[in-house]
Amino acid sequence: MRSPAKEISLEFSYEIITLLFFIAILVGFIDSIAGGGGLILIPVLLLVGFPPVYALGTSKFQSVFGKMSSVRYFYKSGEFKINELKSPLLICFISSLIGAYCVQHINTAILQKSLPWLIGLVACYFIFSKNLDNKKNTKKINNNVFWLLVIPLIAYYDGFFGPASGSFFVVCFVSLMGFGIVSATAHTRLFLLVSNIAALITFIYFDHVVWLAGVVMAVGAWIGARYGSEVVHRKGIKIIKPLMLLICFILIINVVFKT
Repeated sequence: MRSPAKEISLEFSYEIITLLFFIAILVGFIDSIAGGGGLILIPVLLLVGFPPVYALGTSKFQSVFGKMSSVRYFYKSGEFKINELKSPLLICFISSLIGAYCVQHINTAILQKSLPWLIGLVACYFIFSKNLDNKKNTKKINNNVFWLLVIPLIAYYDGFFGPASGSFFVVCFVSLMGFGIVSATAHTRLFLLVSNIAALITFIYFDHVVWLAGVVMAVGAWIGARYGSEVVHRKGIKIIKPLMLLICFILIINVVFKT
């Protein structure tokens, strides 16, 4: 007997697969700049017939490859050194894995109700902050405190629930660690990649990834993220700020209408 994921993959026409490929390019481009690509992709997957849990799992699969492309670009550009971040990345991975496990057993209703307010605060930060440029700012927190407290909290949230986790990472890197906006975006892509891999393991374990569509979209996401990362590197805050605000606004509307 075929698994549900295999049955779903066999129903897709070439037209739908082609559509998903080009949607993934767009999603990868936007996601590498401001995050929130899932807001576009998941409704499309539901529209073409994915059950919700398969939409989430397949979206997470292609997202990993988009973030991998973005991370590769920023790494080659010298925005971070992975050897210096091994311990924080391990903490991020474990925290996200725990979050992905806990979401299977915990009611997220309270979190959904409070999320619009949290995203609103992020939007206000991007509107009123004077430190959103490519220069380093004053560091306000010890490295160890940031790695042991802030990183696991956001990573746990990303594995547990997810919306706006990229925005939370960027704001914390800028406001607490004093990173410039491009460096903060580059580090965010790296930590989100590790966090997404941890969450993806859970979806694969429960066989909630549609592989045919996932692989096609992974290629599209890789292409889109590559060029989106280049735009971030060249344009900086000029492109990041308006897209971040747009994504925050869409997130708030999306969450409000679902609660």
